[in-house]
Amino acid sequence: MDKPERHWSPVLTIGPYALLGVLVACTVIVKHASPGSLLVDLVLCAAVAAWMLVLFTVRPAWRERPGLMAVFLAGLIGLLAVLVVRDPWFGCFAPALYVFTFQLLRWPWRLPGVAAVAIVAGTAQAADLDKTSPGGLIAFAAVLVVNILPMSIFTWILWRNQNRDEERERALHEVTEGNRRLELSLAENAALHRQLLAQAREAGMLDERQRMAREIHDTLAQGLTGIITQLQAAEHASEEPDAWRRHFAAATSLARESLSEARRSVHALRPEQLETRRLSEAVEEVAQRWSALNGPAVEVTTTGTAHPLRPESEVALLRAAQEALANVAKHAEASRVGVTLSYLEDEVALDVRDDGRGFDPGRQGGGFGLVAMRERIEALSGTLQVETEPGGGTGLSARVPAHPAEATP
Repeated sequence: MDKPERHWSPVLTIGPYALLGVLVACTVIVKHASPGSLLVDLVLCAAVAAWMLVLFTVRPAWRERPGLMAVFLAGLIGLLAVLVVRDPWFGCFAPALYVFTFQLLRWPWRLPGVAAVAIVAGTAQAADLDKTSPGGLIAFAAVLVVNILPMSIFTWILWRNQNRDEERERALHEVTEGNRRLELSLAENAALHRQLLAQAREAGMLDERQRMAREIHDTLAQGLTGIITQLQAAEHASEEPDAWRRHFAAATSLARESLSEARRSVHALRPEQLETRRLSEAVEEVAQRWSALNGPAVEVTTTGTAHPLRPESEVALLRAAQEALANVAKHAEASRVGVTLSYLEDEVALDVRDDGRGFDPGRQGGGFGLVAMRERIEALSGTLQVETEPGGGTGLSARVPAHPAEATP
């Protein structure tokens, strides 16, 4: 890709012609009495103007060609040197040559270019010195050194500063580009994370539907089949009152059991405790009912600032509390049970602990309830941990991300 054309201000493009015009006017005033010498000077000045016009002014694209610009500066310095030898006041054109040298030559060629311009300027300044005597030559050399050395040092300092500026710009560009790529990566990761969460929630919902389908098949469908069977048997035993009553009582019992299972399935889909209560209140109610049925009082503690969660998160934590307490009642033989609901900055944790007999986690992986609880929690990008040992009680910790509940429009 071609380099963008460098911008030149009108002062830099027009200024040299204006300065040359002033010097021509001075030459005409000073040498009007010497037409021959004046004509030579005017021809040389015209050559300087034409040289700048052809190689620099009318061909802006040539300014980006270092070799051609070196030829341009060499010719311009040579013409000025001739003018300075003839008329020292043309040394006033040296500032224009310095500008051309700084703008058109690259390092390290800029340094000899500046030194050449300084020699021309020093020659103009030392025009009145007697260069035929040793003292005059020494003075002339001193004038050249005074011009060359400071300008060379200034050129080196300017190049070093430009180099540092370019390095800083490159570093800033690299940092900016790195930040841009990092932002893109973070945005992609966030989108992927949201997608994974959505897939996990969908997978959890599908697993829950499959579980409920199995429960309905294993309970309600079988119960309805049994009811039909008992009613058919009662119809065939219509002439035997005792047998008829027995089949009718069995059908009634199966109907009640099926109704109980239906209510339990409905509650499993949408817990009644969460309809009108907060999660902390629902957990406390579950603990109170458990204590009323099983004996040991459950100590319920809520820490942090309670706030609504997504429905699936509240259901998962409530079911974890119910399943954990059910396991305590079945297996733990505990005398003390504690439930802690903690609202943390990034997650909500439910901890259930007891002082029961515990078990060896290496030999007992947990029943279906514990497996279902783990699947439900992990489907929400949460974690479930069980800490226990024989005779040391059991501690269960379920944690889910603290996503707030979406506002109802």
